[in-house]
Amino acid sequence: MPSEAPRHAVVTGSSSGIGLAVAQRLLDQGWRVTGLDLAPAVVAHPGFRAQPVDLSDGAAAEAAAGGLGPVQALVHAAGVLRVGRLGASSAADAQLMWQLHVAAASALAGVLVPAMAQAGQGRVVLIGSRVAQGKAGRGQYAASKAALISLARSWAAEFVAQGVTVNVVSPAATATPMLADPSRAASSPVLPPIGRLIQPAEVAALVAFLLGPEAAAITGQDIPICGGSSLPL
Repeated sequence: MPSEAPRHAVVTGSSSGIGLAVAQRLLDQGWRVTGLDLAPAVVAHPGFRAQPVDLSDGAAAEAAAGGLGPVQALVHAAGVLRVGRLGASSAADAQLMWQLHVAAASALAGVLVPAMAQAGQGRVVLIGSRVAQGKAGRGQYAASKAALISLARSWAAEFVAQGVTVNVVSPAATATPMLADPSRAASSPVLPPIGRLIQPAEVAALVAFLLGPEAAAITGQDIPICGGSSLPL
């Protein structure tokens, strides 16, 4: 990564939850951060620039990426959860999750990653979910998060020789505003075995490491932050 000028990271969903924690962590580490979010910005820092964009609109996401200039890292943290069992879930909800999680990642990466490869360096981290392994009532959400893993592995293979790494970080239930979404009122989060929710700052710490030079040999991986949820208890 270049040291002459602040590194530039693009963080989606930077107005709340994991995206906000990532943006704040990177700013503390001296990065310059552009936040892509439809919600109003909450970060006040000279190194932060907010760019309002509806990431569920693929054309808008691609256009936003095209005007960002040189970028060394992309963190796609924007997300939404809609619940519903098979036969009872909404097609509109399924489309929204796919557009925001998968199509937006593709639109942004399609512009930013080739430029990173041309520069010979770059980092991409997609925020996935433990639910990608499947969970009752979460079929469409799980499918969109599982797709991120396949995308990351494919992109990692395409650009591994050009200095670009692509990884997924998959938290268990995390203390974000998503947990208070009225649409999931009848579906409470399950606490991990550690007995508490994962904290956004814990996710941000791992993301920041993956964006750094020490993580240059880590690519194409789905890394859980599960609080013991994956253990055979």
